[in-house]
Amino acid sequence: MPSLLRQILDGALAASWPEQIATVLGIVFVWLAIRESLWNFPVGLVQAAIFGWVCFEGRLYSDAILQVIFCAAMIYGWWHWTHGGRDAAPAPLRVQRLGPGEAAAWVSGTIALWLIWGTGMKRVTDAALPYGDGFVFAGSVVSQWLQARKALENWVGWIITNSVAIGVFWVKGYYWFSVLYLLFWLMAWGGWRAWRRSWRNQHA
Repeated sequence: MPSLLRQILDGALAASWPEQIATVLGIVFVWLAIRESLWNFPVGLVQAAIFGWVCFEGRLYSDAILQVIFCAAMIYGWWHWTHGGRDAAPAPLRVQRLGPGEAAAWVSGTIALWLIWGTGMKRVTDAALPYGDGFVFAGSVVSQWLQARKALENWVGWIITNSVAIGVFWVKGYYWFSVLYLLFWLMAWGGWRAWRRSWRNQHA
């Protein structure tokens, strides 16, 4: 355990300033999303830009490309959360739930995207961890899209994806980012509980 804590501390101290800024902004971004605040989108856009550059420098190409997709999804989500209400006039979007068929389709799509993307990264790039990185890519794309649609199940996707991301960044030596994704994992559980409570209040 002392050795493990030392690795985390050394990684934190050795983290570059872009890593540290991305870490802080990432925590703020998720906290704002849990609170269903529209401010999560501008904060998330800045965080994704910085995080994408760090991943590109570390040859985590799937994660770098992922940040570009995140930016597109957040721009869409920003509009959808504001104008996606069911009323005729623009209204804040309420928390949604997926039906069993929809959930099964999203799970199947995530697995297919993971296998296709991971295989592609392995064959055509020098990606450090093509399948591990590819799973984080696939799970994050789907979870971010569901979050943009304000579906409660996005938090389940983030819990699973962040579990894998912790290991991917640890193996690559990005201990600071491993700690960040551990915090994301814990916050995803909080997000699930907060959004589920919001959904129940909507249908009370």
